[in-house]
Amino acid sequence: MNKKRIIGRREFITLIDLELFNLDAKVDTGADSNALHCDDIFIDDESHVHFTLLDEIHPSYHGKRMILPLYRLKKVKSSNGQIELRPSVKLSVLFMGKKYKTIISLTNRADMKYPMLIGRKFISGKFLVDVELQDQSRLYEKD
Repeated sequence: MNKKRIIGRREFITLIDLELFNLDAKVDTGADSNALHCDDIFIDDESHVHFTLLDEIHPSYHGKRMILPLYRLKKVKSSNGQIELRPSVKLSVLFMGKKYKTIISLTNRADMKYPMLIGRKFISGKFLVDVELQDQSRLYEKD
């Protein structure tokens, strides 16, 4: 049997493909999937998504313009109840000392405290959430 690691309500995640290191992320068991704050999101001929990683509040953001293959477009109901058509990308991430491939939807989260949400699909089968904890991922950072 595979033992699940315990994570807290807030963790740090590195998005390797985007060169975003130790990004604050809210672990959200109410969210189906992962979501990342981006600006100027644009889909070209339905095969690539363009976006900017710019946010003055979050020091991990470096202002680079990114172009990645579009994984898919998905209708997502946000926390305020509005349905939004969001592009998603498949990325390599480093979380709790281990590398994973995961799907992340791109959206503007400028009004939110955390630039990223980690949703159920990512944590299911691998992690248990203890809401009294936070920053357990710091224990797995490499020097």
